[in-house]
Amino acid sequence: QVRLVESGGGLVQPGGSLRLSCAASLGLNAMGWYRQAPGQEREFVAAIVGGGITRYADSVKGRFTISRDKAMRTTYLQMNSLKPEDTAVYYCKGGIRDLGTGSWGQGTQVTVSS
Repeated sequence: QVRLVESGGGLVQPGGSLRLSCAASLGLNAMGWYRQAPGQEREFVAAIVGGGITRYADSVKGRFTISRDKAMRTTYLQMNSLKPEDTAVYYCKGGIRDLGTGSWGQGTQVTVSS
């Protein structure tokens, strides 16, 4: 069972930045971030797989950047130009092969508000 622990959430003003981290209990080929706002379904945000191939939701392209360490055990989500609509609980997901069969972290709250 892979364990994932997120950190870095908090309250930030619109236009501000936050950096989320997700630490895994072992190296993973695929790691990603999802988010869930109140009353809404969980949605994909960003993923990084294999040698560093990245993918983003259209809503965050150009503002968010996903990266990870060389050991493939920690992934980061740098979030810039944050908007109120980015407010959500952000979840990390990681899989040994892919995200489809991956494990979830417990989530970290991000609130964008003035």
